[in-house]
Amino acid sequence: MKVSVVTPSYNQGAFIGRTLRSVAMQDIAGLEHLVFDGGSTDSTLAVLGNAEPPVRWVSARDRGQTDALNQGIRASEGEIIGWLNSDDVYYPGAIARVLEVFRDHPEVDVVYGMADHIDVDDHAFEDYPTTDWDFELLKERCFICQPALFFRRRVVERHGLPDERLQYCMDYEYWLRLGKAGVRFHYLPHKLAGSRLYADNKTLGARVAVHREINDMMRRMFGKVPDRWLSNYAHALVDARVDRAHAPRRYIVCLMLHVTLAALRWNRGLSPSLVRLLRAWGMHAYRL
Repeated sequence: MKVSVVTPSYNQGAFIGRTLRSVAMQDIAGLEHLVFDGGSTDSTLAVLGNAEPPVRWVSARDRGQTDALNQGIRASEGEIIGWLNSDDVYYPGAIARVLEVFRDHPEVDVVYGMADHIDVDDHAFEDYPTTDWDFELLKERCFICQPALFFRRRVVERHGLPDERLQYCMDYEYWLRLGKAGVRFHYLPHKLAGSRLYADNKTLGARVAVHREINDMMRRMFGKVPDRWLSNYAHALVDARVDRAHAPRRYIVCLMLHVTLAALRWNRGLSPSLVRLLRAWGMHAYRL
């Protein structure tokens, strides 16, 4: 089975060389690596131009990360597709393990594995919280690490591409969309990738916007937002405004307010479980 890895890229010259090397080290015959770059102005193009072995790459203005990704998927030729961002890495032997699963289980559409969060120096500092496939749990939290997931081309042919309207949760939305459609996922309990987490990356640097987009997406897809995501949004909002250590009671009161407002905004009201949570928070604030 031919494998294609697609890397959307923009101004990641500090990391993309390590991304390229992690793909080149996979030792998979006929492995295709395509980089679609949004017109980087840093050292990215020099790194791409000097890559060994050479990779297929294009650098031109695009409409964002998801547009670049989808351009790469359309241009790719592999039966199996991997999506590796330009600051993430594969671990040695990752793709070979994935191919074993696809060969042994022709009914499986998507394979995902374990992963680490890595820092700017490639040091793993925590496990990504992956787990066995459970669609209902996936609605509550994203336990799939994007660089540690691969899918068959038939997934795209049947269910389309990631949503280009999304800027932050395009991967999470795609996993949910596929799960809702009955696509078959398989969990591989081996570490396959390192997902880089640092202050300047898009997701960590825009927590409130990320959670707002997730809640909007959940509302469109399922008609309501799970309580956990409403709470996550409120935490992101309050964390940016109130110092929990120095003003714990104010923090809790603000949290209760924003959870309530979020529930009214996205779900038109409070669920019984949120009422219980708010009551517990209120009692805790009273004791402080």
